[in-house]
Amino acid sequence: QVQLVESGGGLVQAGGSLRLSCAASGRTFSSYAMGWFRQAPGQEREFVANIGQSGSNTYYAESVKGRFTISRDNAKNTVYLQMNSLKPEDTAIYYCAVQTRVWRGFASEDAYGYWGQGIQVTVSS
Repeated sequence: QVQLVESGGGLVQAGGSLRLSCAASGRTFSSYAMGWFRQAPGQEREFVANIGQSGSNTYYAESVKGRFTISRDNAKNTVYLQMNSLKPEDTAIYYCAVQTRVWRGFASEDAYGYWGQGIQVTVSS
């Protein structure tokens, strides 16, 4: 069993920055790729970013490419999402997740077996 706890969300003005953190329990953190998803009010949950086990491979949704950076510290069992140049349309609940089913592809919710509780990010215009 893996438990994930997100932190770092909040309210920020458009153009600002936030860094989300996701702390994972368990000794096998470095064995899994990790992902971030988000869900805006009234919308489906969508893929944001994914990072491989070692951190050398990263993938991003087109909507955040160039603005968001995913990283991880395996010694701290933590994955991060640095969000810069935030826009009002980035407002959502952000979730981190453990990719337990690699064959499903990194952008599919079905590829992830463990999820955090989510954290609110609100970007004001």
